Amino acid sequence: MQVEQKIYSIGEPQPESPLFITTNFSLTYFIVSGEVENSKVPSRLAVMDCEGLSVLTAWAAGKFTASKIAQFIRESGVENDIRHRELIIPGYVAILSGSIEDKLEGWRVTVGPREANAIPAFLKSRAL
Repeated sequence: MQVEQKIYSIGEPQPESPLFITTNFSLTYFIVSGEVENSKVPSRLAVMDCEGLSVLTAWAAGKFTASKIAQFIRESGVENDIRHRELIIPGYVAILSGSIEDKLEGWRVTVGPREANAIPAFLKSRAL
């Protein structure tokens, strides 16, 4: 099961709201978006087409790579909706952070939690 590739708004995100990225595996989308919603921190969730694979499977299959993530972010138009240039990636693919920054000039990549259930605490800690 897959969800559509696009930038999803969770709550009513503002230009300074966080931007997460994940794959379009429907279970991943629903879990991640649910945890972001539970945090009560309005955010954007970039969902990239990875043929419906989970984050680790898509990474291992070469479908969730720094080059493809950078291309998706550039082509998505999300830069027009945000003031910051920060992308929060899943903790399980932390290894991609430097490569993404190399390919997305001017962007900072933050490694998010490994597990979605840690997203609310992660977002609340950033608000301090």
